[in-house]
Amino acid sequence: MEKDYLTIKENGVNEIDIKKSQFICSIARVSNEEEAIAFVNSVKEEHKKATHNCHAYVIGQDDSIQRASDNGEPSGTAGVPILEALKNIGVHNTAAVVTRYFGGIKLGAGGLIRAYSNATTKAIEHVGIVKKILQTEITIDVAYNLFDQLNYHLEENGINIIDTQYTDKVSVIVAIDNPKVEEFKQKVIDLLNGRVEMHDGDEKYFEVDYDPYKKE
Repeated sequence: MEKDYLTIKENGVNEIDIKKSQFICSIARVSNEEEAIAFVNSVKEEHKKATHNCHAYVIGQDDSIQRASDNGEPSGTAGVPILEALKNIGVHNTAAVVTRYFGGIKLGAGGLIRAYSNATTKAIEHVGIVKKILQTEITIDVAYNLFDQLNYHLEENGINIIDTQYTDKVSVIVAIDNPKVEEFKQKVIDLLNGRVEMHDGDEKYFEVDYDPYKKE
C-alpha cells in the first residue's frame, strides 16, 4: 500500500574526522537494489585507495530490502551502525557508503560503531530530509470574477498550487493529500456557493521539507 514516507532531500557527501581517521559519508537516493549496488560500487571506485568502504541501504517504504557491509572492519562495527542510523532517522530508499582513511589510531569496537553511525547521521543532516506525500491533482475551474477569492483561500490554507491557466475561465491545478480530497472540495464549493467545477487528476508524490526534530 502506498503511503507517505521520508527520504533524503538530495545526494551528497559529508566528512568527519575522528582521531586522525577520515570518515567520508556519501549518500544517495535509490529506487531499487540495482541502483543501490551501482552507487556503492561507484563510491568504492572513487575511493579505491581507502582503508574501508562500508555501506548500508534500505529499499522500499517498509524497508523490505536492507543490506549492510563491514568491508573489512570488525564484524558489526560499521555496516550495521550505518544501517541503524538510516532506520533511526526514518529515511527510506537511501544508500550510504562511509569511506574510512585510517589515521593510525585504533578506535576500538565502540569507537568504530559511534564513528560510522555519526558519519551517517551527520551526512543526512547535511543533505536534509523531505517527506514524500501522496497527493491527488485537482483542477478547479472558476470564472475570472471568482479567482481572487479562490486564490486567497488556497494561499491562506497553504494549498500546494501546481499551475494556473487562463483561457475563457481560470483553471487552478492544486495537489491535495489523499485523505483530505473530499473535505477540500466541499470547502471550495461552500466558499464559492457552488459556482465552480472540479476534476480529479493523477495521484503523485510531492516533496516537502521535513525537520525530524520538529513535532508534527
